[in-house]
Amino acid sequence: MTPAARVQAAIDILDDILAGTPAEKALTGWARRSRFAGSKDRAAIRDHVFDALRRKRSYAAWGGAETGRGLMLGAVRAKGDDPAELFTGQGHAPLPVQPQETGRPPRSDAERLDIPDWLWPILVRSLGEESEAAAMALQRRAPVHLRVNIRKATVSEAMELLAEDGITAQKHPACETALEVTVGSRKVAQSAAYRAGVVELQDAASQAVVAALKLRPGVRVLDYCAGGGGKALALAAHKGVEVFAHDVSPARMRDLPGRAERAGVKVTLLDSKDIAREAPFDVVLVDAPCSGSGSWRRSPAGKWALTADRLEELTQMQADILSRVANTVGQGGILAYATCSMLDVENSAVIDTFLRKRPDWMEKYHKSWLVFQGTDGFFTSHLTRV
Repeated sequence: MTPAARVQAAIDILDDILAGTPAEKALTGWARRSRFAGSKDRAAIRDHVFDALRRKRSYAAWGGAETGRGLMLGAVRAKGDDPAELFTGQGHAPLPVQPQETGRPPRSDAERLDIPDWLWPILVRSLGEESEAAAMALQRRAPVHLRVNIRKATVSEAMELLAEDGITAQKHPACETALEVTVGSRKVAQSAAYRAGVVELQDAASQAVVAALKLRPGVRVLDYCAGGGGKALALAAHKGVEVFAHDVSPARMRDLPGRAERAGVKVTLLDSKDIAREAPFDVVLVDAPCSGSGSWRRSPAGKWALTADRLEELTQMQADILSRVANTVGQGGILAYATCSMLDVENSAVIDTFLRKRPDWMEKYHKSWLVFQGTDGFFTSHLTRV
């Protein structure tokens, strides 16, 4: 495919997404209908689509419309290029640019930085002078991080095994088990290291949240909001640690048993009714449902779907979960709260509310990671009884 044909394909896929189709489904549907497209074509088109979704506001301004065509016009103009070179109407290229398709520069910081207007003040209150750097980082593609399964290999051994499949990775400073892929990121899922459970795809800050718990043999840990189980697997990689996983939607954990078997670890799945029977736990990790603002580079649709009402609903849910699970923590144990959010209302504010209501608890540790520091945005806090 020519570069212009790839742009037209991205326009068609973006129109499908803007009409309500999830991004991955739209991309998969196009690929199935377009068997002629090679792997490089599909990769380039995917990059066009996700770049446009991350920068939907600013590209729509530059392109003059929030349509697939408008976003791709905006993408070209934002880079300082001439759309006429791609929008020729020849072959499979987009139709030529019309006089009314003028576009304009973004008019506000929120529009320029691709943040919803209502959310920009909240982000500024949360991050202060670092808010613009964070927003700019969210406009770019996220790095690919891997977690080395220390049950199966050392970090150096994992790097050597990846290299055999043409994948170059380097150590990431956020966590001792973390690698950042610098060459061959699209090969990871087919690599021998991945298939053998030597590495898992997991952001370095997400790994650091688990590492901060400093687990020792003999402790019993509950991953209360396990989701797909990435953190549960990281927990279980520690020898002598008994790991339980729970999610309010058990279907989210359906792949976890297979992933645990591949990793050579044991994770016991619990229904909600089973938790009281297994309690108390030495550590309860609450990776709470949140806005996902720290991972919007990977899932940009979440940035545009979030509303003020939904954010308020999430903060109430986070507070409720903390209150509910606190009694499952044994004496001297740790209640670890975490989000992949950079918004104070979901992080420190939730902890402050909990501590005001529960004066018999105290915070002994907290840490934040921000997207422009080389990881996703994360927050964690460790709480224990006074």
